[in-house]
Amino acid sequence: MYLWTIDPRQWSPLRKNTSLILISAASMIAGLGNSIQNRSAPPVPYVSVGHRSTAAVKEMQDDLPATSSQFSWSISTFILVQGLFPLVWTAISEIKGRKLVYLTSLLLFTVGSIVVAISNSIGLSSAVISIGAATLADIFEPAERGTKMGIYYMAPLLGPSLGPIFGGALTTGFNWRAIFWFLTVVSGSSFVAFVLLFKDTFRKERSLTYQNALRQRMEHAAKKGSSRPVSHRLSLEDVAQPKPSDEDVEKANAEIEAVAIQEPRPSIKVSLKDLSPIRPIGLVLRRKNNTVVLFASGLLFAYGLMVPYTSARTLSASYNYEALKIGLVILSYGIGSMVGSFLGGRWSDHQLARLKRENGGVGKPEMRLHSIAVGATLLPPFTIAFGWVCRQHVHVAAVCVFLFCCGFLSIWIYASTLAYIVDANNGRSSTAVACNSAFRGVFAFIAIEIAVPMQDHLGDGWMYTIWGGIMVISGGLIFLVSHKGEKWRKDGEASEMNASQ
Repeated sequence: MYLWTIDPRQWSPLRKNTSLILISAASMIAGLGNSIQNRSAPPVPYVSVGHRSTAAVKEMQDDLPATSSQFSWSISTFILVQGLFPLVWTAISEIKGRKLVYLTSLLLFTVGSIVVAISNSIGLSSAVISIGAATLADIFEPAERGTKMGIYYMAPLLGPSLGPIFGGALTTGFNWRAIFWFLTVVSGSSFVAFVLLFKDTFRKERSLTYQNALRQRMEHAAKKGSSRPVSHRLSLEDVAQPKPSDEDVEKANAEIEAVAIQEPRPSIKVSLKDLSPIRPIGLVLRRKNNTVVLFASGLLFAYGLMVPYTSARTLSASYNYEALKIGLVILSYGIGSMVGSFLGGRWSDHQLARLKRENGGVGKPEMRLHSIAVGATLLPPFTIAFGWVCRQHVHVAAVCVFLFCCGFLSIWIYASTLAYIVDANNGRSSTAVACNSAFRGVFAFIAIEIAVPMQDHLGDGWMYTIWGGIMVISGGLIFLVSHKGEKWRKDGEASEMNASQ
């Protein structure tokens, strides 16, 4: 019996939104994991900080024992692995489904947190990742995807902002090990919720990766002299014309599903050994529009981690704030990010609908990127101004306002960028999101490693001036994709179809 015929896009709003809440809550855990110990108490002043040293980390250094450089490397590596591991998870999810990936990653994180909590050495660590954006692509239509992406991304944005507050309270009230017991409870509860409430959203008919692997497996069996006739499985390449219109992509997916459901299920089954993660990743990165927008996305994500971290050091060194006050001030950045994610996602959908109407009802993924104009224009000057506000030690109220604005504007851009990555890669959305995570992880790793030297040697003013320039580059790349991306994307689709013939 074929078990994948229930289309998650036909689910009730309650079931859809329940899935949205589950993956949002799970995705927040990663943000907590890389910030709760790192900024769980105020860093010491710049002149004596060569690495990320906090009160919680100081306790860990004395208890384990370990050096501050080891902690610096472990936290940066956590962020890097967190970005790269989706390249493995996405391959598994395209064969075994989304739910297995969620449960496995949450279980690994829970066990890892327990191990770290009882460990006596620095050599133990953990990592977790989610494929939330791909799950939302399974459930929601493109017309509402920007709004749902914005809502989804609100939760993980809270992680870096709430981490210092929870970490400071737990370290002060108990000790550093309480941090990891807290993460154990949070991730364990999420694991149980997924077991009980989450229904897998993955559909083999929508996955080009799965369909191509199945076709190759059947062709291989035929070459070996299989007595069973090989029925060529319809794929997106078979449905679309050499130059398919963007409006027909979703219709093509629907046609794929209809054919796949009607035809007898083949006895041949696809397993993980039939799927190499390298080829789908290569197909995503071969398209210029993907590579350019992923580069811009990586810069934005690195900015999103750098701002709260360096702000915490500034608040400690220049304002003499304790952990709780630091967390409350940085929370303004998290709130701004949440508001920007929600409103930016809705504005993205609005712009897509408007431009689609003006184009005779024909929509294109690149239309969504036109919504970033306000954010991309204002983010660089606000970033530069924030740096000089910190440099001049202006009243903390001004710091809160600029933190809110920087968070709002950066995520306003990012929400549209993430939705575009999904829209522009029909049939490979999970692979595209995994590539996005890899770019984010690499750029964030670099940003966190150079943040302290930049801040110590340049000061907040010039450091944020440089980052303002980087945000100009990021916005410019996204504008480039909004104008050139359609041609690049169609050229990539045509190249893939020619190669498959």
